[in-house]
Amino acid sequence: MDIAILFLTCVVVLSVASIQTALSRSERRVARVERKLDQVMRHLGLEEEVPRRDEILALVRDGKQVQAIKLYREATGAGLAEAKQAVDAMS
Repeated sequence: MDIAILFLTCVVVLSVASIQTALSRSERRVARVERKLDQVMRHLGLEEEVPRRDEILALVRDGKQVQAIKLYREATGAGLAEAKQAVDAMS
């Protein structure tokens, strides 16, 4: 019985490690594609359309960075670091 539990534990650990490796590889590929797309957009002179951009800019002008970041995250679904970088770029 103990050997069966040990065997199952090893199988689960190896499966989780395999899944994490695959996800990490996928995340790196997605990041690479996003960088390339950003370069293409810059080359073409295109900017990503930010929903509620005027409201975010108004908050930035009023010195309300935290509220601007929060609104950016709500409008775009971006993460905290990405939202902070975007709002900093707007100011």
